[in-house]
Amino acid sequence: MNLNDKKSEFQKIIEHTKQELGSIRTNRATPSLVENIKVDVYGTKMPLIQVASITSPEAKQLIIEPWDKNILKDIEKSIKTVSLGLSVANEGNFLRVTMPPMTEETRKEVIKMLHEKLEKGRISIRGLRDNIKEEIVQAERNKEIGEDEKYKLIEELDKLTREYIEEINEIGEKKEEEVIL
Repeated sequence: MNLNDKKSEFQKIIEHTKQELGSIRTNRATPSLVENIKVDVYGTKMPLIQVASITSPEAKQLIIEPWDKNILKDIEKSIKTVSLGLSVANEGNFLRVTMPPMTEETRKEVIKMLHEKLEKGRISIRGLRDNIKEEIVQAERNKEIGEDEKYKLIEELDKLTREYIEEINEIGEKKEEEVIL
């Protein structure tokens, strides 16, 4: 059994966590804040990024320009239903999304949500570790590996787990700084 084969599974969790954190509001307007909002168009729900271009001309503003102007109202409705505290102005051919300044209460809410998403990432990492550990124990039971190798693999797995949890913590600290600033 080789733990290097399992690193991609850990990496997927890291990428998912980064994507989840991208949707958390900071003091800066970024396309990642809205790009995964589901828009009901053509009888199906699609991420905003697939139906419009999203640009950030200013720090507190986004411009969303749909490729099909007929869905502008659908996009506007979807953004308003997602509670990000954004104000949306329909400019005819595009939407101007403005971020009001964060209040202390909003900051606390956002940080609380950030910590919840980070904890979900850590829980996923630990869950994956438990599954891999079970595979190692099973491999020893099936006489595929010896007892010494089992303990060595479990020790390596724990080290790997700590590294990935630390990576999630670092990502979280950077995001928290963005929220506070």
